Amino acid sequence: MGKLSKKKTALIIAGIIIILQTIFNRSSIPYLNNFLPLFSPTPTLIKRLIKVTKVIDGDTIVIKGGQKVRYIGINAPEIYRDTTGKKTGEQCFAKEATEENRRLVEGKTIRLEKDVSETDKYGRLLRYVYVDETFVNDYLVRQGFAKTMTIKPDTKYYLNFKQEEIEARENNRGLWKDCSTVTPTKPQ
Repeated sequence: MGKLSKKKTALIIAGIIIILQTIFNRSSIPYLNNFLPLFSPTPTLIKRLIKVTKVIDGDTIVIKGGQKVRYIGINAPEIYRDTTGKKTGEQCFAKEATEENRRLVEGKTIRLEKDVSETDKYGRLLRYVYVDETFVNDYLVRQGFAKTMTIKPDTKYYLNFKQEEIEARENNRGLWKDCSTVTPTKPQ
C-alpha cells in the first residue's frame, strides 16, 4: 500500500508540474490560450486598448463603438442636461473637470482596467482609465477635478483615491479651492 501511495503522490506532483508548465508556457499548447484567461488569478490586470471618441463629463467618456465608460471610484461635478441634450445647469467646477478630462483622453488611445463589476445600472462600462502612463481616475482626484466615490464591490484603489482627495483638499486644489459647498462622499 505504501508503494501505491508513493505512485499516486508522484502522479499528482507530475500533474501539477505539467499544469504549471502549461500556464507559464502557454505557447506549448496553443488551444489552451482560449481557456486559461478564465482561470487567471488576477483578471483585473487584463487591460484593453481603445480610442476615446467623446468626453461626456469629468468622469464619463465614450469609446470607439459607442460604449460609454464610467470611471470607477471617483465622482466629478455634473453638467445637467435635458432629454434633448441641452444643458440645463451644472455643479461647481463641472466645466473645468470636463475640460481637463477632455484634455487628457479625447481622441487618444487609452487602457481600460476592470475591477469587479462589468457595468453600472445605466449600462456603462465601469473601468479604471489610463492614457500613456497617467492613471486618469487618480490624476483627476489628485488635482481636485473629482472626489472619491467608491461603490462596493469596486474598491481596488479606494485607499489611494481617498489619500489623494485628502491631499487635494488640504492643498486647496481644484474644486476644493473654488467650491465651498463640496462635501466628500463615503463608500456605499
